Amino acid sequence: MSEDVTYEVSEGVATLTLNRPERMNTISGPMLDELTRLLVRAGEDREARVIVLTGTGRAFCAGLDLNAAQKGEGIGSSSATFGATIDLRNTPPTVLHALDKPVIAALNGSAAGYGMDMALGCDIRVMAAEAKLAAAFVKRGILPESGGTWFLPRMLGWAKAAEIIFTGRTLSAEDCLKEGLVNEVVPADQVAARAREIALEIAANAPMAVQGAKRLMRMGMEETFDTHVQHVYLQLLPLFQSQDFREGMASFLEKRPAVFTGK
Repeated sequence: MSEDVTYEVSEGVATLTLNRPERMNTISGPMLDELTRLLVRAGEDREARVIVLTGTGRAFCAGLDLNAAQKGEGIGSSSATFGATIDLRNTPPTVLHALDKPVIAALNGSAAGYGMDMALGCDIRVMAAEAKLAAAFVKRGILPESGGTWFLPRMLGWAKAAEIIFTGRTLSAEDCLKEGLVNEVVPADQVAARAREIALEIAANAPMAVQGAKRLMRMGMEETFDTHVQHVYLQLLPLFQSQDFREGMASFLEKRPAVFTGK
């Protein structure tokens, strides 16, 4: 198993760490496969209620490994035959989008290209004050290949997304906070702790309710209101039968913290 991505779970939080600091956590072909595998694992892990995605070193992820591509190897190389070698239904952006568990990006450093798209695919982002998001795709002769053209117009509106994508602009942490691309900006040495603090707050809640809420938020982006409220009602029915619902009501009436089991 590769050490380019590590996985650990504690207190209901699964932490996936991009661990290639000497290459600024750029994504190689094998690393892409390992990240996909571990995202799937986190989604299935009953011990994990929340997922934190972060990196080691001074970057979160500087994008795809262009050095390997230049040598004719791996992702983005002229010899790569995407139709034959990559199933886009089983890559980090699509797996990340399909996860029902909340995902927090702990942006320990800058994210560029693929790394930026991956960060935008998370639900919550905590960013180091000196970090940047670099939408440098068009400066490299490509386009946002991993979700950026879907995420940015929805997050920012068409005009602002067009400005960022068409110019290949780099955004400071202050810019990202102003535009609502990140939830918080904190000193670099506080990113991991703050992300975990949020993760633990989420993990303390009823996991089926949290995951159901995320699923419905995702569905709601494509539905009419009338259709959506019908889906909300259908999601509520099994929750009303759950042990966690009874525990939530009992803890409220007894004025004590709830202890949820995910059942």
